[in-house]
Amino acid sequence: MTQPSDTITVFICGSALRGQPDNQNLQDATFGGEAQTAPIYRLHSVKDGWHPGIYEVGEGGISIPGELYAMTPEQYTYLKDNEPPHMYPEQVKLVGGGTATAFLYPKALIDEHGWPDISEYGGWAAYKAATKSK
Repeated sequence: MTQPSDTITVFICGSALRGQPDNQNLQDATFGGEAQTAPIYRLHSVKDGWHPGIYEVGEGGISIPGELYAMTPEQYTYLKDNEPPHMYPEQVKLVGGGTATAFLYPKALIDEHGWPDISEYGGWAAYKAATKSK
């Protein structure tokens, strides 16, 4: 993804994906294409499906599908300020090499609350589609 030097490449894998309810939080960020993390992450449904929580693991990870966006510093700040509580920016490794900034969630909080691991669904959009009628 070629971009001006002052932009930030952000990996989106949850409720801000295209077609998801929080996509407007990306404002007019430039869509850079679909991407996947390296298979070193787990995916959980936080607060009864309010948002996903991902974190890196040493083994047993999956490749999480998502989208890349080039964001101006202002767009990035807006997105960051509108993320759910406890989410924090971190570089994630992508399939094929490279990294992007994503918003991860503390594993300790996931464990503390017992939020379900939804990794077997293969991504947030797939999980939401599969559980829509439930």
